[in-house]
Amino acid sequence: MKVAITGTGFMGFVHTEALKRMSGIEIVGIQGSTPEKSRQAADRLGLGKAYDSWESLLADDEVESVHITTPNRLHFPQTVSALEAGKHVLCEKPLAMTTDESAELVRLAKASDRVTGVNYNIRFYPVNLEAKERARSGNLGEVHSVFGSYQQDWLLYDTDYNWRVLAEEQGELRSVADIGTHWVDLVKNITGQKVVSIFANLRTLHPVRKRPQGEVETFSGKLGAEVSTEPVDITTDDFGCLLMRFDNGCCGTMFVSQVTPGKKNALRYEIAGSKGAVEFNSEMPNRLWLGYRDKANEILMKDPSLSGELARRFTDYPGGHSEGFQDSFKMCFRAFYEYIDSGGTGMPEFATFEEGHQEIALCEAVAESARTQRWVDV
Repeated sequence: MKVAITGTGFMGFVHTEALKRMSGIEIVGIQGSTPEKSRQAADRLGLGKAYDSWESLLADDEVESVHITTPNRLHFPQTVSALEAGKHVLCEKPLAMTTDESAELVRLAKASDRVTGVNYNIRFYPVNLEAKERARSGNLGEVHSVFGSYQQDWLLYDTDYNWRVLAEEQGELRSVADIGTHWVDLVKNITGQKVVSIFANLRTLHPVRKRPQGEVETFSGKLGAEVSTEPVDITTDDFGCLLMRFDNGCCGTMFVSQVTPGKKNALRYEIAGSKGAVEFNSEMPNRLWLGYRDKANEILMKDPSLSGELARRFTDYPGGHSEGFQDSFKMCFRAFYEYIDSGGTGMPEFATFEEGHQEIALCEAVAESARTQRWVDV
């Protein structure tokens, strides 16, 4: 399978590195926002082609599949044109900026013979797949509550800046849409339940940030004193709390923040049922806590010899050999390309366009709830 990547920022690098580690995949080239950025990225990443434009990438008959890692506002038009060009599409989340756009992408995907997916990679930590298999097989009993958080600190200061803080680039929501949707997708995928209504309380810590003269890559750090800046108004959320009702009556609570000092990339959940509970923390990604009422609790360390069939499919290293963030991308892409290879039979483990559409519907409900301070149906 021959693949091309659009987007030369943080996610473009992560996708490239993960794809390079997969057998049966050849990265043909990469395309950035300018021909110069394309050439710089191709040289830095050791790729053969630097496309001058998105149109030149799509015109390359050698390319069978496209990974879209550009800013959010470009996801919809690029996905439309990629499907029209007959390419398979793996899109970074969010799938689009609005549900009108994402619904159209669902329609186009169903009408095409191409495989499409959204990169909710956190599903693919082996212990999260193990939690899914245990929950879906009834080991937890009837799930009644889900609790957790997703916290970072890379936007703590008013001098921290990235295109993601701008509503016209990211969308109306930021902390919820950027990282909170990862948490929601994960717990939905584990439990098999959908969020049906939501109550949101959101806050913008820095209504004005200092924008540098020139762009800053995601996670590149605090601006130096020598950088020239200008004030820019910010309306997207820095942190907030969500209350959720799931379709089986389960109660959910999530705190999301990109301004919590010391939390670099910490996703945590507790899922409790009538027979047992599971707990995960992405900063200790090879460990799954198992809770019981009538016997001692357990810690399950990632080990394919101790896992169920689902987790074993997406585990490459034996017990005692850690697998983490970068491996979750590789495993998501493995699921995507194995699904293509199978002819698209069965239910995919990666997130579909339909699931990407559901996450945008959830974000629109969150935004309405935050404005009106009431429960909103998803």
